Amino acid sequence: MRFRMLARSVTALLVTTLLAAACATSDTSTPPPGTGPAADTSAAASGEDAGRQDTSATSGDATADAPETTADTSAGVAGASENGNAVVLDPRETGHLRNFLGYTFPPAPEVQTGPLQRAALNDLNMIWSGLQRGGISGDAIARLGQTGDPRLGWIVSDLLRFIPPGELTDGAISAFQSLTGVRLADDPVALRSPWQSVTDHLLAWDLPVFDGYAEYKERLFTLVEPGWQPFFDDVDSDIDWRIVSWGGVLIDNRELGDPRLCPRGCIPALDNPGVTDVEGGSWYPDDGIVFAVVLGGEARAYPRHIMEIHEMINDTLGGRRIGMPYCTLCGSAQAYLTEEVPDGVATPVLRTSGLLSRSNKVMYDLVTKSVFNTFTGRAISGPLRRQGVVLPQTTVVTTTWVEWKAAHPDTTIVAEDGGIGRSYPLNPLGGRDDNGPIFPVGDVDERLSVQDQVFGVVLDDGTPVAFPVDAAVAELEAGGTVELSGVTLQLDGGGVRAVDAAGEPIEGHQSFWFAWSQFMADTLLWTP
Repeated sequence: MRFRMLARSVTALLVTTLLAAACATSDTSTPPPGTGPAADTSAAASGEDAGRQDTSATSGDATADAPETTADTSAGVAGASENGNAVVLDPRETGHLRNFLGYTFPPAPEVQTGPLQRAALNDLNMIWSGLQRGGISGDAIARLGQTGDPRLGWIVSDLLRFIPPGELTDGAISAFQSLTGVRLADDPVALRSPWQSVTDHLLAWDLPVFDGYAEYKERLFTLVEPGWQPFFDDVDSDIDWRIVSWGGVLIDNRELGDPRLCPRGCIPALDNPGVTDVEGGSWYPDDGIVFAVVLGGEARAYPRHIMEIHEMINDTLGGRRIGMPYCTLCGSAQAYLTEEVPDGVATPVLRTSGLLSRSNKVMYDLVTKSVFNTFTGRAISGPLRRQGVVLPQTTVVTTTWVEWKAAHPDTTIVAEDGGIGRSYPLNPLGGRDDNGPIFPVGDVDERLSVQDQVFGVVLDDGTPVAFPVDAAVAELEAGGTVELSGVTLQLDGGGVRAVDAAGEPIEGHQSFWFAWSQFMADTLLWTP
């Protein structure tokens, strides 16, 4: 049986659905397509595209080389080793991989090796041919589920992300359950998004793919957004295509300084924003959150609600060019020194790709189309990967406007209209992330709650160290010391920054715990 889609091709269907969400006149959109028939349609379930392209008067992913995941890390369980007041575990020795709602992932299914069966390849090609023609064979999806090859679960995940709810979605879910033995109804995440649950299982198991998987992913993703083609062209890239998913928007490929919105829907970076002094920043509420940077003796505050709309800023501060991604899904604002590249390499212009990697935005360089690991600044594809580019970071302090301007009275702040004549709502996401990650992250490190804020640094030897922000600030305000592995935190304008034993700064930033712990394997964690 062949099920006909509403549009003549998957491209038209997906882009039409995308634009309906991205161009909505509310500050939050409905969930991106492909989240399943039981998906939550509240603001908390809306995706990376929430509020980005609203053009009304009040309007406002990976990165891809993630390390091994982490899981149960409560003290006293098998596999634990102690380092001062930090606990580090090998979660795979504990045997308890759980998601953020406490569901325990079952053991990974036995995985086949070698090439796919010829019949499975034929069905894959039938499905992909149907994608191009606008109709997918439900029978072919069902047959994939009977192959006994769990590696095809990654194909099911990719299809579920894009196909609209209906018989095809139900068939894909059944295929995944047959391939893996999983009963999705046991996972509470599946109640709001079967796709998220399916992908969480695959991530937690670290399930391998079959040879040629990336080619099928390329054919599907470039149907939706041809602008992603350069990311696939580097066959030697360090991108792990298993963990890359669609964030619900298309690529931002506007030239540097272009203030216009993307005609087809994207998260538009803000280039060279207008700024004002403290007096000119009186429009911003004192308790408003800012991401603050000091560079070359110059301080600047970037209001969170503006960053929630643009998620990327290219700016000049203290005579230096910086690129500042803000992954709303990870609660992480970072500042990269983009001009610190090898001789002969043009200063990267950072843009949002529209893709995600374990719920972290995937950023890329507009000039070379090179993909970066957004969390580490390392180029993982394209010319910048071949040249070994790793962008250095400078510290981002997360605090309130009133505390920052009191500590830094000469600071500037991004202008109310961003310098582009735009109006920004003060709460564009509307509590979207209040109920945990809304995109796949796999298993989680249970030492902290997934959305606890931590301040993280990476030592020269590569050791990651994290500090729970609320506990650290309370300790410092009480006159105590916050130190671990030679890293000492200090208060700065209501937020924190780090120094080493000699008092020299160590670059760091805040993020949700789930993000830090999954991208920084074996992180040390300070406890009061």
